[in-house]
Amino acid sequence: MADIKLFNIKGEVKAYKSGNVTLEKELQTIIENNMETFFGIKFLISEYRTTDGGRIDSIGIDENYCPVIFEYKRSTNENVMNQGLFYLNWLLDHKDSFKILVIEKLDIKTAEKIDWSMPRVVCIAGDFTRYDESAIKQMDRNISLIRYKKFGEDLLMFEQINENIVKAIKNEIDKSVATPNMKTFRKQYETAKENIRLLYDDLENYILSLGDDINENELKLYKAFKKIKNFITAEIYNNKILVHLHLDTDTVDYEEGLIRNMSSTGHWGTGDVEIILHNKEDLEKIKPLLDRAYNEN
Repeated sequence: MADIKLFNIKGEVKAYKSGNVTLEKELQTIIENNMETFFGIKFLISEYRTTDGGRIDSIGIDENYCPVIFEYKRSTNENVMNQGLFYLNWLLDHKDSFKILVIEKLDIKTAEKIDWSMPRVVCIAGDFTRYDESAIKQMDRNISLIRYKKFGEDLLMFEQINENIVKAIKNEIDKSVATPNMKTFRKQYETAKENIRLLYDDLENYILSLGDDINENELKLYKAFKKIKNFITAEIYNNKILVHLHLDTDTVDYEEGLIRNMSSTGHWGTGDVEIILHNKEDLEKIKPLLDRAYNEN
């Protein structure tokens, strides 16, 4: 695994010494207390006891309302991926327990939005072996490997070194669509007008061209483009595409009919800057905002 060096270039250049790779309880607590800032995931509970006597390190719910299990690799030989998958299967068999947890820690409105189509496991460690990175490709579940390094007393770095994304669990999509009249993202794409399908293809191709660190998550009602967390989401309708960007709403110039501030209005997708696309001219006009969303997240 390639090492990462961090330098202070103010005055005499000095290298920061990276911290020990052993993940201590103190670091787990920092991650849990700042999970939403780090990963876009609301923290729910630490050291959760399962009915079969197991213990999940941390549980959260992400910005797409999907359940997330965190497992921390504290030693080189520890197989946290299999452990995380075991707990994920347990969670899929005990959805009511997770819903009760969300109600207790957050609220009933959030619990009603839980999306079981893309649950995932996040494994955090000081490092992973090449066998770890190879193994997740053989697993039919969503798994992220995130390496951390601590520099000095106040610098913490996270690097997503690998992520396995599988298709959403179809039967969970079918069960979780809110009303019979609401089409899934895939169905919206298939039934949209041809010019809208082509426009969406252009949009997706442009977003993916921004960097090779982008992953796609196709959820029940929208597609999310993410690095460690979402930076753009897109919904398809018969005659338009709605795009939501994770940007500071105070830094955007709004335009009626094209760009609007949704921070005070409920909406699907994540991010409070909404773009309404009808044609390729609209797409060309908002590409600088897509670039910003990628670079600023």
